Amino acid sequence: MTQQPQKKPPWLKKSLPTGSAYENVKNLIGKDRLHTVCQEARCPNIWECFSQRTATFLIMGSRCTRDCRFCSVGQGPTGPPDPAEPERVAAAAQQMGLQYIVITSVTRDDLPDGGALSFAQTIAAIRRQIPNAQIETLIPDFQGDAGALQIVLKARPDVLNHNIETVPRLYSVVRPQAVYERSLQLLERVYRFDKKIKTKSGLMLGLGESATEIRSTLDDLVNVGCRILTIGQYLRPSKAHLPVKRFVPPEEFEQWRQIAKEMGFSQVASGPFVRSSYHAKELYQAVGPIVLKRNSAEQNAQSTNRQEEAD
Repeated sequence: MTQQPQKKPPWLKKSLPTGSAYENVKNLIGKDRLHTVCQEARCPNIWECFSQRTATFLIMGSRCTRDCRFCSVGQGPTGPPDPAEPERVAAAAQQMGLQYIVITSVTRDDLPDGGALSFAQTIAAIRRQIPNAQIETLIPDFQGDAGALQIVLKARPDVLNHNIETVPRLYSVVRPQAVYERSLQLLERVYRFDKKIKTKSGLMLGLGESATEIRSTLDDLVNVGCRILTIGQYLRPSKAHLPVKRFVPPEEFEQWRQIAKEMGFSQVASGPFVRSSYHAKELYQAVGPIVLKRNSAEQNAQSTNRQEEAD
């Protein structure tokens, strides 16, 4: 049995930036009664991002209807979405001088559309106040509801991000209320809907996954048109969460970055501190045209069809 590492290795220690920018962003978010995933998920990059005047807005409250074993976002009852929140998010983004804005949410399985309309309304509010802004949405799976996904897609985000999080074998432990195949289907639906909307996903390492399982998961993501990828180290938020099985060294993250690029991803951020929206703007701007990689079964079927036509 693999033992849990006792303490964090040297590469997971970082100095905290200082200065007024961090406090300004923190105060602005608090004043406008907004939430960020940086704070709620205890992101290790919060000092860096706030100091650089960037943040990932967390809409529809700070409590989640699911209980993922890796996440520090609180679980429990929550009220209806605040109808004024989209305009407040847009105003805060404008005041921060943002031109690339990341919007995510808690999972709201209690809402008929899973919160899709709130995403669409927030995108629309940002477009009105910051017309030239680029917008990335990091969405839940909407329980597989294609109609809810369409609501978000019709609002035309520049990037649609949905994290696969871990390998299929670990879903029942890490994400017991999620379905691996459902997440893959969501990403493929985005590609089929509009190829101009870039799809993105993220994976955590250190939960007990094998190298073979990582490769297989990356291949699944490539096959559904995903071309932007983040790979980071799982860090245990508290003793109530899943333990870390292994601290992955930086050189191994670099190996996975190179492997993912060779497999077909256009842009990959891979490292111990990488999270879903880490350097999101730079990853998006570096992505070129995306062509879906057909799996071998599809290629063989097409080849057979062409042969039959020739005969």
